Amino acid sequence: MNIPLTSVLDAGIAIRTLRKRAGIRIDDFAQTAGVSKQFMTDLENGKATVQMGKVLQMLQRLGIKVGLELTPVDASAFQVEMGKAQARRTASSKANSDV
Repeated sequence: MNIPLTSVLDAGIAIRTLRKRAGIRIDDFAQTAGVSKQFMTDLENGKATVQMGKVLQMLQRLGIKVGLELTPVDASAFQVEMGKAQARRTASSKANSDV
């Protein structure tokens, strides 16, 4: 079933559902995932200020795939921008390693 991800609460409820189905306590999952129990509580309760990177990490650990549905034109523009971002990161990494 495809469930639209429109808020932190959507992600939090999905994570809570899978965590509970797996029989994993919130503090045990937090420790395994490398986050605090408070972060897990905030996420599962839909606190809007949780860090997106950590939310995506939790979803990935639970095997949940998250995607963006873009029009073909927007997808092409996305690919161009992603290429630019990756080139900047590569250049920055190289510059930092040369120091």
